[in-house]
Amino acid sequence: MNNFRGAIFIDGGYLDQILKNFKWARIDYSKLCEVLLNEVPLLRTYYYHCLPYTSPEPTEDQKTEYANADKFQKTLSRLPSFTVRRGKLAYRGTDETGRPVFEQKRVDVALATDLVMHATKRLITHAVLITGDSDFIPAVEIAQSEGVNIALFYSSNSSPHDELLDAVDSRKLITQEMIESIKRPDKPKPETPRVSRPVPGITAKKETAIAEDRVAKV
Repeated sequence: MNNFRGAIFIDGGYLDQILKNFKWARIDYSKLCEVLLNEVPLLRTYYYHCLPYTSPEPTEDQKTEYANADKFQKTLSRLPSFTVRRGKLAYRGTDETGRPVFEQKRVDVALATDLVMHATKRLITHAVLITGDSDFIPAVEIAQSEGVNIALFYSSNSSPHDELLDAVDSRKLITQEMIESIKRPDKPKPETPRVSRPVPGITAKKETAIAEDRVAKV
């Protein structure tokens, strides 16, 4: 595989949908890249997402959500050969239930442009997509015409468009087993501090005196 090189293109919004179906599993993105490309050497991973929408006068919850997303994306950008490309979340009003409607801007164009550029410049032989949008089909077809093999990773609970499934060279399901293999270890729970129980008939002063006497005897 000396002549092979691959790039990974991740639609962050679609990956969020997948991880939500797996109880918001906390994954190791370096391990994810290893699994996606298998033994093909990685040129670069591209991650496309928007920061959360904030109103003109953001609430405390909005500020917290925005800060957490910003920190997460900056952390990703510091991983080896990892590039984060940010789009913009545009507010489009509310739906019939009164919930706000948002639209990602510039994310799809950035992903499609990067895929085509890598293919036409012969930078890669393999490309991995994590997305469900059929708008990427023209970019997929151009990359294939340049000899790039396209693999699509997806979840059965967030199934991509049928035309996209037909357009790519291979389709791979993201399963619970795969998620378990790339999960980050759970943070250890802090130990509960041991509180000494007072001995009946012994005051705090007596306990201190007893402790000092034990130290003196050591």
